[in-house]
Amino acid sequence: MPAKRRVAHLAMLAGAVGIVILAYANVGLALEGSVPAGMLTYGAGLGGLVLIAYLVLAKWAPWADPLILPLVTLVNGLGLVMIYRIEEAGGNDASAATQLFWTAAGIVMFSGTLIALRDHRMLQRLTYTAGALGLLLLIAPLLPFIGHENFGARIWINIAGFTLQPAEFAKLALAIFFAGYLVAKRDVLALAGRRLLFIDLPRVRDLGPVLITWGISVGILVLQRDLGTSLLMFGLFVMMIYVATQRTSWVLIGLLLFVGGAAIAGMIFSHVGDRFDVWLDASNPIYYDRTFGGSAQLMGGLFGMGTGGILGTGLGQGHPNSIPLSFSDFIFAATGEELGLTGLMALLLVYGLIVQRGMRTALAARDPFSKLLAGGLSFVLAWQVFIIVGGVTRLIPLTGLVTPFMSQGGSALLANWILIALLVRMSDSARRPPPQAIQDEGLTQVFSR
Repeated sequence: MPAKRRVAHLAMLAGAVGIVILAYANVGLALEGSVPAGMLTYGAGLGGLVLIAYLVLAKWAPWADPLILPLVTLVNGLGLVMIYRIEEAGGNDASAATQLFWTAAGIVMFSGTLIALRDHRMLQRLTYTAGALGLLLLIAPLLPFIGHENFGARIWINIAGFTLQPAEFAKLALAIFFAGYLVAKRDVLALAGRRLLFIDLPRVRDLGPVLITWGISVGILVLQRDLGTSLLMFGLFVMMIYVATQRTSWVLIGLLLFVGGAAIAGMIFSHVGDRFDVWLDASNPIYYDRTFGGSAQLMGGLFGMGTGGILGTGLGQGHPNSIPLSFSDFIFAATGEELGLTGLMALLLVYGLIVQRGMRTALAARDPFSKLLAGGLSFVLAWQVFIIVGGVTRLIPLTGLVTPFMSQGGSALLANWILIALLVRMSDSARRPPPQAIQDEGLTQVFSR
C-alpha cells in the first residue's frame, strides 16, 4: 500500500473515532454539565481496537477499500454512545461496557478472519458444507435443551450460560452456499420456459431450489415466530439468483411466494397474524395492551421520533427510556429522537456508503463467485437495515432484527464484523494490481529517493 494511502486511511479512522468521542462528551455535558469521567477510557479503548484492526488490515489486506473500516467504526462508535446514553437514562439492561467488550470481540473476529482467510475463493470449495452449517444454525433454536424462547420468539440458543442468536451467523454461511451453488447452476437457472406477457418464466423443473428455500423460510416464520430472519434469508436468495441469471421473473416469483406464504401463515397461526394486526392498526387499544406482540413498543418508537422532529432534541436530552428495548431493537428510534430526521438521514447515508463500497467490490471482482458473494453480503447488510428501519417506522410489519453495528448484543455484532472482514478480503483481491505492476511501483519509489 502506498504511504500516502496509508496516512489517509489512518486519518479517516482517527476522524471516525474523534466524532465518537465528541458525541460521548456531548452526552455527558447534556446530562451532568461536565465531560464524562470515562470519556478518555472509552475513547482510548475504541481507538486502540481500531488501531489493531488497521494494522492487521495494512499487513494482510493492504489493497482493500480504505473507506469500509472507517465507516463501520463510525456506526459502531455511535452505537456505543447511544447505549451509554440509554444506560445513563435508566435503561437497566443497557451496558456500554458490555457493548465495548463485544466490539473488541468483533474486531478480534475481523482480524482473525483476515489473517486466516488469505484467499476467499477457497470458500467456493465449501459450498455444500456452508449450506449444511447454515441450515443447522437455523434449526438450532428448535432443538431441546439448548433452544431458548424470549419475547414470544424462539430464535436463541443457550450454551454454558451464553445466549446466542445463530441466525446471525447462518446468513453468512447461506450467502457462501448461495454464491457457490448459483455459480455452478446459473446457466441452467437462466434458461427460459414459457413467456407470460413481457416476462420469460423459468422452466418448471428449475423451481426446486426456490421452493425449498421458500419452504425453509416459511418454516422459520411459523416454528420460530421470526419474521425478520425468514424475510432476510428468502430475500437474500432471490436477490442472488437474480444477479446470477439476470431474469426478473425470479424476483416476481419470489415476491409472490413469500407474500402468499406469509398471508396464509397469518391466517392459520395467530402469532404470525398478530404482527400484521399491529402493523395495520397500531393505535388500537386491544393491540397496544398485549403482553407479547403488542404495539406499545412500536408506538413508543414512533412518538420518540416524532418528538425529535427535524433536528432532534440533542444528545442526552431525549427520553429513550420511554421506548421499550431502546438499546436493542429500537435503538434507531432512540437515535431519531435525539438526532432528529437529519441525524437519521446521515446515519442511513453512512450505511449506504458501506453497501456501495461492497457493491463496488462486487463489480471489480475478477471471478463469478466473488461477484456473487460480495454482492450477496452487501445486500444482506442493506436488506437488514431496510427491514429494521421499515419496521420501526411502520413501513412494513415489525420484525426481530436489530440495527447492524448499533444495537446492543454479541451475536449480531460478531457476525457483522465477520461480514465486513469478508468484504475487505474480497476488496483486497479485486483492487490488488498484478505482481508486475507492484514490482514496477516499488522500483519507482526506490529510484525517486
